[in-house]
Amino acid sequence: MTEKEIDALGDGHIGTSIDTPLRVDAFLKSDDEKIEAIQYHFKAIMHELGLDLSDDSLSGTPYRFAKMYVKELFYGLNPKNRPKLSTFNNKYGYKKLIVEQDITIDSSCEHHFLPIIGKAHIGYIPKDKVIGLSKINRLVDYYAHRPQVQERLCIQILKDLQDALQTEDVIVVINAKHLCVSSRGIKDKSSFTTTMEYGGCFDNAEERNTFLRQID
Repeated sequence: MTEKEIDALGDGHIGTSIDTPLRVDAFLKSDDEKIEAIQYHFKAIMHELGLDLSDDSLSGTPYRFAKMYVKELFYGLNPKNRPKLSTFNNKYGYKKLIVEQDITIDSSCEHHFLPIIGKAHIGYIPKDKVIGLSKINRLVDYYAHRPQVQERLCIQILKDLQDALQTEDVIVVINAKHLCVSSRGIKDKSSFTTTMEYGGCFDNAEERNTFLRQID
């Protein structure tokens, strides 16, 4: 496959599943083993770039880089890190829209491993269950901290919340800037991307617009 063909695949946002593509042996190694291996390979990348790894400022970079990837930027790859979504009985019988908005998105593009930064806005209409508001933020953070495509991120958050709340009446909107657009390629500094996924009552335009007016 040529360089041009590889770039075209990334630009097309091609995917085969709403699940993040992972090998079956993805978690056989411990985090420490992964950090050690990534450290070794990133040291080789820095060497190929011509950097002097004996310099005090650079000597610890391979380890810092590896630890950041495993423990911070991509901690959401490991299902053991998925937050527990505590739900409660809807004792008040509340049946109107609940909105959690301006949730920070701090993710990474899986095509270039560059940042995706923005906000998520989530609404739902409870049936028998409600969820602690901070759990929504934690779920967004978990799915964001893996190599992502924004469309997939939107769907993953939606499906998990629908399962936890036992209702289809959930809507997710994400507005985000992609540094793979602003810092390379076209280098467009002002554009951003909006994705939206929803189900249940939000298939109705009136219900959907009620939510959209709240986050406008």
